Amino acid sequence: MVAAPSPVVSDAPVDTPAPTPARSRAPRRRPTTRRRRTELLLGVFALVTTTFGYALVQLADAPDLPPDLWAILAGVIGLFVVAHLAVRWLAPDADPTLLPLAAFLTGFGFLVVARLDEDLARVQAVWAAVGVVAFVATLAVVRRIRTLERYRYTFLLLGVLALVLPLVPGLGAEINGARLWVRLGPLNFQPGEAAKVLLVVFFAAYLVDKREMLSTGTRWVGRVALPDPKYLGPLLLAWGASLLIMVRQKDLGSSLLFFAVFAAMLYIATDRGSYLLIGFGLFAGGAVIAYQLFDHVQTRVSTWIDPWPVAQDEGFQLVQSMFAFGSGGFAGAGLGLGNPTTIPNVATDFVFSAVGEELGLVGGVAVVAVVLLLCGSGYRIAVQAERPFPKLFAAGLTTIIGIQTFVIIGGVTRVIPLTGVTLPFVSYGGSSLVANFVILALLLRISDDNARARAPGRSGAAAAPASAAVSPPPTAAPPARRR
Repeated sequence: MVAAPSPVVSDAPVDTPAPTPARSRAPRRRPTTRRRRTELLLGVFALVTTTFGYALVQLADAPDLPPDLWAILAGVIGLFVVAHLAVRWLAPDADPTLLPLAAFLTGFGFLVVARLDEDLARVQAVWAAVGVVAFVATLAVVRRIRTLERYRYTFLLLGVLALVLPLVPGLGAEINGARLWVRLGPLNFQPGEAAKVLLVVFFAAYLVDKREMLSTGTRWVGRVALPDPKYLGPLLLAWGASLLIMVRQKDLGSSLLFFAVFAAMLYIATDRGSYLLIGFGLFAGGAVIAYQLFDHVQTRVSTWIDPWPVAQDEGFQLVQSMFAFGSGGFAGAGLGLGNPTTIPNVATDFVFSAVGEELGLVGGVAVVAVVLLLCGSGYRIAVQAERPFPKLFAAGLTTIIGIQTFVIIGGVTRVIPLTGVTLPFVSYGGSSLVANFVILALLLRISDDNARARAPGRSGAAAAPASAAVSPPPTAAPPARRR
């Protein structure tokens, strides 16, 4: 009768921790391998599709395949393999769809630019290689995304310097009516592309710290509760910077993109729709004042409203863009069979018009769908993040791509006034392409951190601090049970 307790005592010794490492290690390797295999297969599909399109473009001008087709194919495959191996080694648990989607857009943009201008296509290929190098360097340097949060004011300083750099006499250059460029010898680049990423780092870190004060209002204006004015500094800073870009650099697109991204981040951080209304009111008021004071703003708006009276002057681009969409119809004229080169600056500002003419509504919708899939993957990464900084940072980076796409497509289709931003990964432009690859690398780093935080072997160490960072622990439950 007494022997019964002895088995209970002898079985109690902790025999369970031994299998725990084996269980936590085995499931992690399979999803990692499966994700990278999925990424590789999707990337191969994207490369084959874009290579086939490039061959069609070349066959439209000559009866034989171009002699450099295999060199182009080898170069494209090489760039993707380098990026894929970098993700496999530096971020093995990252999302498997981001890189193939970006590879498809980059390859598709290259074939469109090659169809428009062979010389620009060669330069674009070089910038794509530079973008891949920046992609790998970002993954190698930023090993944990939370380290960026500690240097928020450094990123603020660098971002502001990048914004005002084109205004420095002797350094900034005005091209196509906009002073967005910095010229260093034979090299021209737009520091504003880097400024967007740098300032998103600062705003994400700042809003994480001040979101409680920004969410709860202390002063009432009508039925709207506003926080203390000192906490609204970032919103006013973004408003002032957007007006500076609009007025001094003569770039309505970057101004709208800059302010819209930070207003969206403020809404995401606080979940208060009133900030969107306030932000829209501030930007609309500043735009009205700029319209009354500056001729280039008046010209841009009047051309948007009715381009036909100035169809041979300021409205020539818009009119030719509408003709391109109209002649493209539903399925387009075919790759290499349209005439989009009649549109000035078609490879930069109006590349979507070229897509609409040669691939029609089907091609345009396909490009928009791929961009939406890319943005959807980015927002999914933001939702999956457990800590507030990577959550808000991923949302801000994805919003850059989404709003930039809306601004340029809305401009060429006359939904909004025409702006000078590029279509992400597709338009010709080295600064924009490199910045987009850096954004892609940061999103993959956040995705990899999310997967590692949810891994079974790290759930006890990572999930508890993450949940504590999001919401305070429930300390009131034990006293209630004691009573």
